[in-house]
Amino acid sequence: MVVIDQMVRAVRFDFPPKRIVSLVPSQTEYLADLGLEENLVGITKFCIHPAHLKECAVRVGGTKDFSIQKIVALKPDLVIGNKEENDQKLIEELEKRNVPVWMSKIETVEDALQMMKGIGELVGRQEQAASIINKVKQSWTDIISLDKSRQVAYLIWKNPWMAAGADTYISNVLKNLGFENVFSNISHNRYPQFDLEILSGLKPEEVFLSSEPYPFKSKHIEEIKYALPEANVRLVDGEMFSWYGSRMIGALDYFRVLLSQIDK
Repeated sequence: MVVIDQMVRAVRFDFPPKRIVSLVPSQTEYLADLGLEENLVGITKFCIHPAHLKECAVRVGGTKDFSIQKIVALKPDLVIGNKEENDQKLIEELEKRNVPVWMSKIETVEDALQMMKGIGELVGRQEQAASIINKVKQSWTDIISLDKSRQVAYLIWKNPWMAAGADTYISNVLKNLGFENVFSNISHNRYPQFDLEILSGLKPEEVFLSSEPYPFKSKHIEEIKYALPEANVRLVDGEMFSWYGSRMIGALDYFRVLLSQIDK
């Protein structure tokens, strides 16, 4: 079978794939929710949902430093990755070893929906995929109908400070929630570095400190508040903002609570 992935690459593999390696945590969770836990023979060390997968699937390393040797040894029918999450050279090395790799490219909520549809077709679980996609669409329709208009900075790293910028999935999620990302128009870098003086000059009303990839804690709130005394600074669940897939369903309740807190 030959399919075109989200990077417009032709991928040839035997359908349906019976041995799958997933190199992206959120897509691993989605594959499990499609009922493919037994087919997941390899995952990354960051694939933490569902938790019991670590007991039955081989951990092949991280998302950007996975082991070619471990993956090849698993003899996968298909490897599923992502342009942003995975190292391009390692992906190319897998393909040189005749390992079929399907890549997602996700910058918007719509891209995430297309990924879910595409993977459902890849693995022969179209009906299950359609059910999840419909639930996600309904969730997002409900959320988008809530009118918000606030400027926000979404921070993902410290030392150096980094934020989610333009053309990122996180920024598109913020837009769908009615926020304006203050970094979206000042840099072509998708994850710009900055200092707190620059952040102060952007005057965000809200500053979100993500739980991942940098594990921001309560102590970091005061550090930001010192530089931006008028901003509301809060910790947010990074999985809800950056995990595309079935977790988008559960994000509905989380965002409702978050938005209600912002209203207070």
